[in-house]
Amino acid sequence: MKQGIHPTYHEDAVITCACGETYATGSTVKEIEIEICAKCHPFYTGKKKYVDTTGRVERFKQLAERAKEKKAATGAGKKVRVKKTAETEESAKQAK
Repeated sequence: MKQGIHPTYHEDAVITCACGETYATGSTVKEIEIEICAKCHPFYTGKKKYVDTTGRVERFKQLAERAKEKKAATGAGKKVRVKKTAETEESAKQAK
C-alpha cells in the first residue's frame, strides 16, 4: 500500500444518536452524529413515530395553502367538462 494517501483510522470513534444513545466503533471520522438508531427506530421499538428530517411534509402543506389562497383570490377554478348526451345536444340546438 502507498504511504500517506489513506485517511487516519480512529479505533475509538463514537456514534451519538439524537435520542442520547452512543456506540463505540472504528471509523475515519472521530465523532459521528445520527438522527435515529436501533434503540429509537420505529421498526425495532414497535412504536409508531413520524420521522420527517427534511421538512418535506411542511413544505407540501405550505405549497398547498398558497395554491388554495391563490385560487380563492383569483376566483378561478377548474373548468368542468360536460359529457355530450342527446339531451345536451337538443338544448344546444334550442339555444341557437
